[in-house]
Amino acid sequence: MTKSAAPRRHLPTSPFSAPTVSPPRKFAVGERVTHDQFGLGRVIGVEEDLAVLVDFGTRQERLTAPFARLNKL
Repeated sequence: MTKSAAPRRHLPTSPFSAPTVSPPRKFAVGERVTHDQFGLGRVIGVEEDLAVLVDFGTRQERLTAPFARLNKL
């Protein structure tokens, strides 16, 4: 099995419905967030759609997009 950065194409002749594409999540400085591994935190920096810098109290982490395990509170 190979891992690819590009999403799979949906063929128009496929009997399955096309996957829905959600817009990228936006975070603002000062927002409270939670992360599966690091816990509760506050956004202290945003690098457009590339990464966010989050202060989790005991540590600061730079999390890159697509922010799979980061959720707004």
